[in-house]
Amino acid sequence: MAGLLSNLPNHVRIVEVGPRDGLQNEPDIVPTAVKARYVEMLAASGLSDIEVTSFVNPKRVPQLADAEALFALLPASENISYSALVPNKRGLERALSSGARNIALFTAASETFVESNIGMTISESLAVFRDLLPVAESAGMGVRAYISTAFHCPFEGRISEHAVQRIVGELLDMGVDEISLGDTIGHAVPTEVENLLTSIAPLLPLKCTSCHFHDTRGAALANVLTALELGVAIFDTSSGGLGGCPFAPGAAGNLATEDLILMLDGMGIETGVNVELIAKASRYLSAELGKPLPGKALQALNKSVC
Repeated sequence: MAGLLSNLPNHVRIVEVGPRDGLQNEPDIVPTAVKARYVEMLAASGLSDIEVTSFVNPKRVPQLADAEALFALLPASENISYSALVPNKRGLERALSSGARNIALFTAASETFVESNIGMTISESLAVFRDLLPVAESAGMGVRAYISTAFHCPFEGRISEHAVQRIVGELLDMGVDEISLGDTIGHAVPTEVENLLTSIAPLLPLKCTSCHFHDTRGAALANVLTALELGVAIFDTSSGGLGGCPFAPGAAGNLATEDLILMLDGMGIETGVNVELIAKASRYLSAELGKPLPGKALQALNKSVC
């Protein structure tokens, strides 16, 4: 264990994706005022990065059709990056007009998945990115990119490291600031995480690498530990473990923000985020949704045993 703990980072940056990646999977549409209050409570916890919505076609994801209205309600803050997913030129135009300063682009390592999600091939999605990047950069926007199904696809099964490498290389050539590698259906195991991160290490600097784990099979924290040991210090999480993916059958929720923070706190790794305030935001949303959220640490905190 001493060897395992020798290379861990001192600080981890958490990208909270509950308001977007979490709420897009809810069957009911959450009122805009509730979303705004949820984001406000998350912001009070010390988070520096919150992905709040998506400027996607409202017909495809009606749960996020109020993106403009939500951005209008967000309190201005120099300490918090509010970002939004942008799928195409129209989405970027909407983001710009809403005052968004940071965006996320989306593709996948599986042709079948990216087609079912955004109606494009991988190459077509990358071509769209090439058109969007100069516009976003000229507007001073920060740009991160998601590579979904970086480990497994619900339609194609195991994804090769080579397929991910190719996309990583093209994204870096375009000039994205950060790349998030997604275990979209939560089937990855630590050896697969090690293999992928090792294979792309010559291309993708660790400071630009984020991991986005879902907890379908309960392996998300084990995968985080593997990524930490390899030097990754950015992770996408969702408060209360909210989420899933409407385009990935069988995908469970994201790694819960509370679960990650409590593990890192116990390991002496700083996040700057107050877990009790994250849990407070999760409880608020849970009450509004009328159902419990699946995060294990949240359930334990609710019982006052942590």
